Amino acid sequence: MASIFSKIVAGEIPCHRIAENDEFLAFLDIQPLADGHTLVIPKTEVDYFFDLDEGLLSRINLFARDVARQIETAIPCQRVGVAIIGLEVPHAHVHLIPLNAVSDINFERPKLERSQEQLAEVAERIRMA
Repeated sequence: MASIFSKIVAGEIPCHRIAENDEFLAFLDIQPLADGHTLVIPKTEVDYFFDLDEGLLSRINLFARDVARQIETAIPCQRVGVAIIGLEVPHAHVHLIPLNAVSDINFERPKLERSQEQLAEVAERIRMA
């Protein structure tokens, strides 16, 4: 069965797209830790991040770097943090999270509640960066 991320790639589930190419998709997390919290995924469904082949693993990191630079331009923060957890969705993904403190990347914190309109506005700011 396809993961929720594969359904997003296929357009079956909507998302707030940030960046995309033939191999990767970056979109806003709908339960963000911070405004601008973005997920970067390969379009190919691979469960575990470190099972990505060497070339794909290198390219996803370069793609994520470019997205992180967009986030830094659009969202006031000291850094963009990176987390690879992989327990929630069986599809390799990278979390890019705007940070001003170490605690900003604590996944046990309550998530922000944002409307679709608020998410759309944040996505537009990042895309325009």
